[in-house]
Amino acid sequence: MNILINWFISGLGVFFTSYLLSAGIHIDTFITALIVAVVFGIVNAVLKPILIFLTLPINILTLGLFTLVINALMVMVTSSFVSGFKVDGFWWALLFSIILSIVNSVLHSVKE
Repeated sequence: MNILINWFISGLGVFFTSYLLSAGIHIDTFITALIVAVVFGIVNAVLKPILIFLTLPINILTLGLFTLVINALMVMVTSSFVSGFKVDGFWWALLFSIILSIVNSVLHSVKE
């Protein structure tokens, strides 16, 4: 039951963030936002650790700020997998990933 609540909250975060960034992030329906939440979670679980490991030297040089670039790439990969979710460019993906992290943190803290 807890995983369904977390999934719903993540979908709500995706939907709200796309509403805030409606000029560059486009989501068709709330169902699409739920699918984006699942795919984004899978992409982050599978690809992100590999990319973090491969980019470790540049991540160390930038004191971890390159992780923001990796997060934006994860958003762009997710948009290529999910129809109904469109990101207009890298900078929109970067802004989406930053705001989504903040919104999800707030929503998950309200849940508890």
